[in-house]
Amino acid sequence: MARTRSASAHRKVLDAALALFAERGIEGTSMDAVAEHSRVSKATIYKHWADKDALILEVMADMNGLNSRPSFDTGHTREDVCSVLSYRPEVGLEMRQKFMPHCIAYSARNPEFGLAWRNMVMEPPRRELRHLLKLGIEKGELTADLDIENSLALLLGPILYWFIFFKGTEGKPTALAERVVDAFWRAFGVVGSRRGRRSSGRLNGLPFKKLNDP
Repeated sequence: MARTRSASAHRKVLDAALALFAERGIEGTSMDAVAEHSRVSKATIYKHWADKDALILEVMADMNGLNSRPSFDTGHTREDVCSVLSYRPEVGLEMRQKFMPHCIAYSARNPEFGLAWRNMVMEPPRRELRHLLKLGIEKGELTADLDIENSLALLLGPILYWFIFFKGTEGKPTALAERVVDAFWRAFGVVGSRRGRRSSGRLNGLPFKKLNDP
């Protein structure tokens, strides 16, 4: 019974914190306000989280589905890459859109928090994409000299740009992910692989085929 009450209190605090952060901003929300809104005592809150930054990070992990992230390993490399790029939990989309500008502003003013946020949110897709790109090379679907770290920037960059500046206004992340992956495969896929094209260079500064070349 005690564990059930603890889990219930934990959930109430996460929900209350997200609602307040989205409405008032992070710096405009005190732990006292979270306690009042959630009806959970501050003493209990501090048993679960050392400070407000720890609470914010868990709110973000919960909001982005990092605690229940699916597996992206169906055996179809290109499709799996697209799934990683387009993945977003369906629940709470509107609240995430309200909360994210506050989080970006708070991160800019608090570099340590910003680094922790980037590591927590960005490392899972980077790890998944790194694994898939290596598989693509091993299968002969992608060029053997592919620079994987620069490839991560090419794949993730447009997605991050869209979510920061255009989320909710221009199309869907799935459609964008498909376009990004298609362009990537056109440039760095190997002839004969599924929807692949052979690139004439590398990602390390050497010339390579333009994305719109036939």
